[in-house]
Amino acid sequence: MKIHINLCINLYRKALDKMNEETGQQKQGRDPSGKKSGYYINQPDFGNQGPSKLRQQLNRGMTAFVVIIAGMFCYFALLRMDDISEILKMVFNILRPIIYGLAIAYLLNPIVKTVERYLKPQVEKYFPNLKKPQQLCRSVGIAVALVVMFAIFSALCNMLIPELYRSIRNMVLTVPGQINEALKEITEIMSQDTALGQFFTTMLTEVTAFFQNWMRSDLLSQINDFMSHLTEGVFNIVNEVMNAVIGIIVSVYVLYSKEKFSMQSKKIIYALFKPRHANMILHLTIKSHSIFGGFIIGKIIDSAIIGVLCFIGLSVLNMPYTLLVSVIVGVTNVIPFFGPYIGAIPSAILIMLSDPKMGIYFILFILVLQQLDGNVIGPKILGDSTGLSAFWVMFAILLGGGLFGFVGMILGVPTFAVIYYVVNMLINHKLKKRRLPIETVCYDEFSYVDSDGTYVHSERNEFNENKGE
Repeated sequence: MKIHINLCINLYRKALDKMNEETGQQKQGRDPSGKKSGYYINQPDFGNQGPSKLRQQLNRGMTAFVVIIAGMFCYFALLRMDDISEILKMVFNILRPIIYGLAIAYLLNPIVKTVERYLKPQVEKYFPNLKKPQQLCRSVGIAVALVVMFAIFSALCNMLIPELYRSIRNMVLTVPGQINEALKEITEIMSQDTALGQFFTTMLTEVTAFFQNWMRSDLLSQINDFMSHLTEGVFNIVNEVMNAVIGIIVSVYVLYSKEKFSMQSKKIIYALFKPRHANMILHLTIKSHSIFGGFIIGKIIDSAIIGVLCFIGLSVLNMPYTLLVSVIVGVTNVIPFFGPYIGAIPSAILIMLSDPKMGIYFILFILVLQQLDGNVIGPKILGDSTGLSAFWVMFAILLGGGLFGFVGMILGVPTFAVIYYVVNMLINHKLKKRRLPIETVCYDEFSYVDSDGTYVHSERNEFNENKGE
């Protein structure tokens, strides 16, 4: 028995000495095999021993401390709101080329993906020994997308600028004569001793007095302000052009490395959030991309079709300012709901100055064209990309336009559609937890939920009411 005890003690001492020897080798920069290695050659384990006693003590008051710090931060942020807004505006102006680049890359990405989808099988078929077919297809896709973008921009400039020059020239030559004709008719009406003539006399007197006061007091100061801001306006235009050029260069880099950026973002999200939260963020990102992409790309295609149809219709009707009006109607059609009216009103006034009868025909033509767009073309292209009713579309346009202007009117609808989707998802989750139906039609006039949480369908209520009668 004593021999066995001594044997166990000796084995234990040998194991302990071996462990100490390995530990000493690691401290001296050697691994157990005897090879030299750096101290940080292997990643150390961390976080497996649990929080220390000091950290356990600190965690007890951490919640209160965070609440106090957050309250102080919000208080000082409200006091310095003007300074914070100025800093954010400065950062936005600095990053404007990056923002332009991301927007351009987002719009060109469908063209790049389409070219890659059709070109890659052909490259792999006819060039099987090519080392990087994906990179070649990506380069060709980006080149095609840039050529399409520059072609569209050049075509619009070549069509719009000469037409705009001719329109302004015709207006300068014809509008004074049209105004004189209108004044003659007003003078004839005023010469008659009628209530309408007295009304026009009073109105013309007030308008003339207002115009004279405006020329004496405000016109000169406004001209001075315009001349002083002219140089600044030219500088801003040149600056925006430079930002757009840099944005195009940025978009090329973004399109080349879009998969890498996507993987990096996904890696960061999984590192910062719990798996279920990270998966929800990624799901909402994909859903937002689906909503924004489907709406914006579809709306651009829809507006281009409306502009072409408007040009064809105005050419057949032989109306003035055909190309200019078609471009105005097509561009403003990008804005949902209010866009057709925003483009049609100034266009109708412009045509009426040339020929009032043609102005009336134009209004009727636009009404027919917008009915065609709203009931046939728009639903075929856009489908139900946003999932919003007409009321929420109008709400989103008014809110976005009031906060962010023209850009807000365009992006307000898809942004609100994402918010609507998130809210709807949260509400459905709450209803599922309570074992209630999530379909909206289930909550009609006669349906209700008992105090014990049981859903009662409307058909049962109607049956009970009929039975009671």
